[in-house]
Amino acid sequence: MSHFIGRVPALGLALACAMSLAGAAAVQAEELKVGDKAPDFSLQGTDGKTYSLDQFKGKKAIVIAWFPKADTPGCTIECKSLKENGDALKPLNVAYFTASVDTPEDNKKFAEKLGLDYPILSDPTKSVGQAYGVINPARGFANRWTYYIDKEGTIKEIDKEIKTKSAGQDVAAKVKALGLTSK
Repeated sequence: MSHFIGRVPALGLALACAMSLAGAAAVQAEELKVGDKAPDFSLQGTDGKTYSLDQFKGKKAIVIAWFPKADTPGCTIECKSLKENGDALKPLNVAYFTASVDTPEDNKKFAEKLGLDYPILSDPTKSVGQAYGVINPARGFANRWTYYIDKEGTIKEIDKEIKTKSAGQDVAAKVKALGLTSK
């Protein structure tokens, strides 16, 4: 390819670069924000069930806590925090999950190792992660972001400043503050 660069006129090279950048920008989804409809998903959980946004519509709010990589220190602390705060989360009657781009098999091993009482969702194709904008292009896995979605599928909060040690307490407090609890 480098042998062609010397033969391409400067204007042609500039045009080719501009077209390449425009194409890349067209592929990126617009960043989600509070008030947007949450992208639909259908992902396998570590409990063997498949979960979708649609199955909770009109019934329960949803919390999806994306994490970078199963069985790593920060992700272990975050997932344990959600488990340890299950007594505060379960009475709120929201569907809560952690999610990563790891395979279902890797997430299942991780969940079993930690004895989790909630499912980890797996997105190995990264398609849902891309729709939610959580995929870090430099690292290739999800950013540690938590989405709070109401019963109608509207994003009520996107938390990008997760404290792994207090993640479970923070999720419970945020669900209450946002009025997402169901009876």
